[in-house]
Amino acid sequence: MNGNAMDCGEFLEGRENEEEEYLDEELEVQKVVVEKLAADKVELSEKISGLESELKAKNAEVYSLKSSLEELKTKAAALESALAAQREKEIDLQERKPNALALLDRDIDLPDRFPGETRDHVIEAVRKCRDEAEAEGRTRKAQVLEGVLLCNEPNGTLERKREELKRLFEENGNIVNGPVMEELKRLDIPFRKGEEYLLPSEIMARTY
Repeated sequence: MNGNAMDCGEFLEGRENEEEEYLDEELEVQKVVVEKLAADKVELSEKISGLESELKAKNAEVYSLKSSLEELKTKAAALESALAAQREKEIDLQERKPNALALLDRDIDLPDRFPGETRDHVIEAVRKCRDEAEAEGRTRKAQVLEGVLLCNEPNGTLERKREELKRLFEENGNIVNGPVMEELKRLDIPFRKGEEYLLPSEIMARTY
């Protein structure tokens, strides 16, 4: 019977030892888990701190950009105001200086019979008068007309149309044949005077 009691005690003592070992192992596991969580918390805190610093820097940058934008808007408004004032000044100056105004005016309500050519025709006429004045020794007139020509250049429409018509005649042997007459009709250029057909040179002179 003593032997049985001893066996039971040893058994209970063995169980207690096993439970202590299990608890020790469990405690070690919990320590590892706690340490890992603590490390994760530190890492997360550092990340949060870094993001907060970046956010502060971005906010400062946004504020700086907004300030720069407002400054640029202010400068743009000042320039616009200065430009408007300068335009008013120029208009006032033109009203008091007749030479600053256009020498020729055209009523915009009147239809332009030859779009794109009017300006070039006028400039050619002024140039011809300038050349004649120089040839005749009319110095002042030549100088006045030269000043007009220096500030006014042709847009090239008249010269381009003249060259196109010249090329049309040359390509057809300078003969007013069927194809030439069809093209002249399309361009609304007369090629007859009464019942007589005009020569290419006459058509050029009458038209351009």
